[in-house]
Amino acid sequence: MAEQTIKILIVDDHAVVRRGLMMVLRLEPDFEVVGEAENGVVALEMARKLNPDLVLLDFAMPEMDGAETAQALQKTMPNVKVLVLSGVEIDDRVLDLLASGVDGYVIKDIEPDELAQAIRTVARGEAYLHPSLARRVLNRMTARQKAKPVPQVRLTPREQEVLRWMATPSTYREIAEQLYVSEETIRSHAKRILSKFQQPNRAQAVLAAVRVGLLELPE
Repeated sequence: MAEQTIKILIVDDHAVVRRGLMMVLRLEPDFEVVGEAENGVVALEMARKLNPDLVLLDFAMPEMDGAETAQALQKTMPNVKVLVLSGVEIDDRVLDLLASGVDGYVIKDIEPDELAQAIRTVARGEAYLHPSLARRVLNRMTARQKAKPVPQVRLTPREQEVLRWMATPSTYREIAEQLYVSEETIRSHAKRILSKFQQPNRAQAVLAAVRVGLLELPE
């Protein structure tokens, strides 16, 4: 059964980057690039007209940056997924963006196949934050000393196993295959894990687990 086509809007202020992303994404049979925009203002207008499934959004842009654009999209088009593609270092603006519940965040030196995986993961409704980036975010959180307190959490052995897999780029379907259970079972475990950590998505739950010593991220 063919995968459902994912309609993508590319937003970046550099034309060369937009063209490069378009060439890479069009190689994927389940991706359809429906448009491109050079800033957040244009992106919002195009998103309303084109109704994409996902916006691949540059973080640093003139006129209206990625953070402002992501917040506007979340407010006006909550069904549209937002995957931020950034070349900037982790700073307080990035932490605030992640805390706002953006669907995914990747860095611009990401490999094409990993970017494709991130897009598919976010399009399915799962948060995506690569472990190497998660460690950098956690380090910033620690230095900032303003992270939201995490409640004391007790996980079952199975939940601990699922949590370790949640800290990898594996999708819920791939985790299910590794653990020989259904995808729905993994989603149920993940839902309980998010509830126990009082976090809105997978990426935030992983970071919370690291902060309380229940998980170690790979180097």
